[in-house]
This record gives sequence, C-alpha cells and structure tokens, in this order.
Amino acid sequence: MANRLTTFGNDLYTGKRSFNFVGGRKKWYAIIGVFVLLSVVVPLFTGVNFSIEFRGGSQFQISDVENATAEPAIEAVESVVPEATTKVTIVGGTGVRVQTDQLSQDESHEVTSALAEAYDVPESEVTSSFIGPSWGADVTRQAVVGLIAFVLLAAVIMALYFRTWKMSAAAIIALMVDLVVTTGIYAAVGFEISPAAMIGILTILSYSLYDTVVVFDKIRENTAEDGEQSRRTFAESVNLAVNQTLVRSINTSVVAALPVAAILFIGAGVLGADTLRDISLALLIGILVGTWSTVFLAAPLYSQLREREPAIHRHDLKVLKERERAVGASTSAEALPTA
Repeated sequence: MANRLTTFGNDLYTGKRSFNFVGGRKKWYAIIGVFVLLSVVVPLFTGVNFSIEFRGGSQFQISDVENATAEPAIEAVESVVPEATTKVTIVGGTGVRVQTDQLSQDESHEVTSALAEAYDVPESEVTSSFIGPSWGADVTRQAVVGLIAFVLLAAVIMALYFRTWKMSAAAIIALMVDLVVTTGIYAAVGFEISPAAMIGILTILSYSLYDTVVVFDKIRENTAEDGEQSRRTFAESVNLAVNQTLVRSINTSVVAALPVAAILFIGAGVLGADTLRDISLALLIGILVGTWSTVFLAAPLYSQLREREPAIHRHDLKVLKERERAVGASTSAEALPTA
C-alpha cells in the first residue's frame, strides 16, 4: 500500500499522471458557486443559532446531578415563566446547563429554587448568571475589525512576496469562500454560533492561507522555469504545480484534521466542554473546506487572471501552434506509403 502511494505521488510530481484542475475550472466554479449560494440562502430560511453570549439571557448551571436529563429543567422553568424559551444542555454527564430569555432578579431566584427542587439538589449547587447582548455585539464588532485588518495585511504581504497582485487576489477570494461556506455549514445544520466558534472560524484563515501559499510557491517555481523554449502553456504549468503539491496538501489536511477531530470527540463527547467543541468543530470544517478551495478555486483562478497577459498569451499560442504542426507532421508521416 505504501509503495502504491509513493508511486502515485511520484507520478503526480513528474507529470506522468495528472488531474486537470485548471482545465475543469468552469465546472469547479459552478460547484463552488452553488455551495456559496446555499451558504448564504439557507441560513436566511433556517435562521442562525446564536449562543447566549450574542443574544443575551439568563443561564443556570446545576452540578452533581444523579439523573442528568433535560425534562426536569424545562418543566421547572415553565412553572415559573411559561412563555420563556428554554435551552438545556447536559454537561459532562452530571451537570445541566439551562439557558433562558432574560429574566428579572425575582424570576431568576424562583427558577433557581425550582431547578434545585426538580433535580433534588441544594440551591447552592445551582448557580445563575446574566449575560447581556451588548457583550456579544462588542465581540462581533472586534471580530469584524480583526478580520478586515487581517485580510488587508495578508493581501499586501502576499502581493509583495509573490510580486503580483493577481496571486494575492486569488488567495483572498478563496479565503473569503472558506469563511462563507464554513459559516454557512455551521448555520445550516443548526450548530450554535458562539464566541469560541467565531475564534475557530477566524483561526482557519491562517490554515487556508498556509495551504494556498505552499501551492502558489510551487506555481511560481514552475512558471519561473518556463522560458521561450518551454513546451507547457501557463495553465499547464499551474496545473502541474497543483498536482505536484496535491499529496502534500492531502497529508497536511489529514494530519491537521485528526487531532482536531480527537479534541472534538473528547471535548464534546467525554468532557462535555462546549468551548472545545465549538472551536474544534469550526477548525475541522475549515480545514476540509480550506484544502479544496486552494485546489479547485485559488489555483485555477490565478491561472485565469494571468493567461490574458500579452507575454503569456503569445507564449501559449506559440506552444499550441507547435503542437499542431507536430501532430500534422506525424499524421503526414503515417500516411506515406511504405515500400
């Protein structure tokens, strides 16, 4: 098995075997466009499940519960404030977290007593807190400012590093697609958008750019080696670079995804830690999305942006004409009668 993978990777690197990522860009653009459209439209109908940190409300935590189920909490809250929206989460198997709409001080005290009675624990085992929506608005504002600053700084640095704004533009567009699709998946399946999830979503920016820079470095190396005598078109050089780094991209994604998946399983399934769950879930989705956006969007888009440059266009026409002449000469040779 290992020998087959080695052979497969070597064939991709030498060009003996190749996937036409750049040539099939119209198809990839259409598929990615559908994902982006769904990521924007679906949450408009299903709504976005923001955590209590963003919407505000009251939260109660019951610890050391023998029978940690949600029904007693729901009934206890309804007995005090029947119209309140209640969300119950089992934490670590012996804890119960109850989130409701904003309650008054008297209502919070009554709910605390009702929860203690429902779970047969002392009131000291029930803690309550209030979270105002202004905190979430402040976090959102700071996250947006940080995102804009990061994108602008990354765009400038990549343009200077690669010495072309087109490579920077392709990388940033792919990055924005990663964010939109990751957020759309999160919202569409009903995952809660919490501050931890936002941190995870913003963290994938660095991973997505890292994968893109690795591929673009190889693209720059291949295209820099192309001179007037090169038999490859610009698109073929870009496609070769994507194939040469494909195994590395896959390996990097797998190596990054496995520990994140382990954190997700341990944090959510074993420890019941919502913060670990939210961050790792966003990272896992982002790693997978970031890998395919580099291969199917960033590289083909960069090739498309450069192909119309006069020097590259002339070189591509020259290569294609030489191939046509070579095919014509071969066909003529085959048609000559044999003695």
